[in-house]
Amino acid sequence: MHEQQLTELITPILAHSGLELDELEIKPMGKRSLLRITVDGDGPDGRGPLLDDISLSASHISAALDVSDAVGTLPFTLEVSSRGVSKPLTEPKHFRRNTGRLVTVKSGTSEITGRIKSVTDETVLIDVKGKDMTRRLDEINKAVVQVEMNPPKTLQDDSAREVPTGDVVDEEEEA
Repeated sequence: MHEQQLTELITPILAHSGLELDELEIKPMGKRSLLRITVDGDGPDGRGPLLDDISLSASHISAALDVSDAVGTLPFTLEVSSRGVSKPLTEPKHFRRNTGRLVTVKSGTSEITGRIKSVTDETVLIDVKGKDMTRRLDEINKAVVQVEMNPPKTLQDDSAREVPTGDVVDEEEEA
């Protein structure tokens, strides 16, 4: 498989659905290969891609791969998915798409957990127990979304514009 050719083939297909290529991975698996495509995008509400858009794009990618030389002659399995919540937030757009969500952010020797209130190209503003804390994106070592089984009501209501505040866990206090 030719990664550059695959990228050139896949990128416009994803763009047609308002998606972007986040990662392309080719894993040999015996006589087959796994072609894993991870996508991202704003979606209609700015909170990430919709499952229907990913599914439609996967169908279009599959059809394009069937007639392309980019995959070579060996059989392969195609997997198309979104970034998911377990992938670290690394770019301003990742933080922006997770505004209102609970995140744990490590920078230097400190670690905070709170809700993303706003994002610029250089900083993220996080509400930690009612206190606003700003972190420079270039100083963040790792940031991950925390899975919540019962998020605040404003997160469950897509029409809500208010960024929720609520109980958050401060890792430094628990130590």
